Amino acid sequence: MLPTTNVPAALKSTAQFYERVKTVIPDVEWPVHAPYVAAINELKKRRNAVILAHNYQTPEIFHCVADITGDSLALARKAVETDADVIVVAGVHFMAETAKLLNPDKIVLIPDERAGCSLADSITAADIREMRRQYPNTPVVTYVNTSAEVKAESDICCTSGNAVEVVESLGVDQVIFLPDEYLANYVAQQTNVKIISWKGHCEVHERFTGAQLEQYRKDYDGLTIIAHPECPPDVLEASDFVGSTAQMQAFVQTEKPKRVLMVTECSMSDNVAADITDVEFIRPCNLCPHMKRITLANIYEALDTLAPRVEIDPAIAVDARKAVERMIAI
Repeated sequence: MLPTTNVPAALKSTAQFYERVKTVIPDVEWPVHAPYVAAINELKKRRNAVILAHNYQTPEIFHCVADITGDSLALARKAVETDADVIVVAGVHFMAETAKLLNPDKIVLIPDERAGCSLADSITAADIREMRRQYPNTPVVTYVNTSAEVKAESDICCTSGNAVEVVESLGVDQVIFLPDEYLANYVAQQTNVKIISWKGHCEVHERFTGAQLEQYRKDYDGLTIIAHPECPPDVLEASDFVGSTAQMQAFVQTEKPKRVLMVTECSMSDNVAADITDVEFIRPCNLCPHMKRITLANIYEALDTLAPRVEIDPAIAVDARKAVERMIAI
């Protein structure tokens, strides 16, 4: 629980943070967030801690307490560069596991252990072993949105941003690509390598439909639609641009469309809009219930108690780490 805080003092000390998010957080809400923002930033210094926040975190986390932000690839890359003693992952459990794999000697915290992922839950290590039996001598490329046990059974990991590059780096005619079916379909269209896929889906992205997007185009003149490749094929076909979360953000920053609809978890629109105020964001709000388990309150609690900690069986960690490090090397 947050210690008793002088709210006026907290508002004063966090004014620079609110200036950044004032377009996406109403001023009546900021007095609730400010004491936590002040306390977390102070506690980070005492713990020599950093906070990694995924793009799908809410703005008060993403812009006001996080030290490292980005998509899963960016977080994986930057996690190995920190000299902090403690890493707090404001994301879901597989991201915290990845941080631990890359920082085995550091304390890695996940503020809510229930922050899972429907995509990660769609496949097990046993499933991969069975796929290898069906397709012998075929390398396994595994999306980073998976458990450490699944990564340990894989040859190499990838993210949505580097999936095509990873697949083609193997120099083979076919690969097993797991677990996201829609991302696998998208990759198959970008390469001549045969893709053997799995029927895993993200519960956020699979809710979008092409028909929804066409209705948005009718309702908003001059609308640019950009989508994440975890979306169904009809959504990608109805979009103007398809890319990873980092690529979507870069598109908005460079192209500056008059109106944009980002077909992904809706907090990402808030986080991009906080920095790009001259673009109108149309928000089809599908929230990730797992990402939203992470709050300022439980981030503070995790830093205060140094729990819950992420631990991985050393026998699993060795092979899982190899798969992640191969991805980062590419």
